[in-house]
Amino acid sequence: MAKHSKWNNIKHQKQAEDSKKGKVFTKHAKLIAIVARNGADPDINPPLRMAIDNAKAESVPNDNIERAIKKGSGESKDSVLFEELVYEGFGPGGVAMLIEVLTDKKNRALGNIRTTMGKRGGRMAESGAVAWMFKKIGEIILAVQPEQVEWIELKAIDLGADDVRADESEGQVYLKITSSPENFGKIRRALSEKGVHIESSRLTYEASSKVSLNENSQEMQDLERLINLIEEEDDVSEVFTNLE
Repeated sequence: MAKHSKWNNIKHQKQAEDSKKGKVFTKHAKLIAIVARNGADPDINPPLRMAIDNAKAESVPNDNIERAIKKGSGESKDSVLFEELVYEGFGPGGVAMLIEVLTDKKNRALGNIRTTMGKRGGRMAESGAVAWMFKKIGEIILAVQPEQVEWIELKAIDLGADDVRADESEGQVYLKITSSPENFGKIRRALSEKGVHIESSRLTYEASSKVSLNENSQEMQDLERLINLIEEEDDVSEVFTNLE
């Protein structure tokens, strides 16, 4: 278990995630609809089972999940064919950007993103120019008691976690568990069933190569403005960067 102190602002992170909850729910609904095309029964459609597990890991209500399955499988009158896409680009300061898109209109999504990037100091990149820097992972943050740390670490690793890191803030121990997307849902579900308090959980991209910007610089302000504008697009589910 490695010690880590760069991510101890847990409350701030949780508040930021809560503010995006509606966007997260929509993202998972679209992902479920995509894989439900191949069958509405998760027992015989493993990708659907994983999508449901991942949605539940981020607290998506069961009603939302059921509606998404019906929409994707064609059982619903308002069925829509969604695509999952990732666009690449660079923002102010040369910051690499991955833009995750779930859309039923690819040309609309790309056009809107390209326009926003061009107006706000960013630029689109060719496929592969940015993606090589990122790895998709599951991330779970737990608030635990000191005596729980060892068995949770062993349990998480047994379930397929890639890493477990500990930090302590104001007398509270936090564990950060990272895993492959395939193992994310089952780890989260197993720990929740054991009564472990989960502060936050999400699927995200982790950059292997990072850059730094002065937080008071014009480049940083321009980058934040650009990211906010892109994330306001209905087709965009999330923006990931390699900013330190």
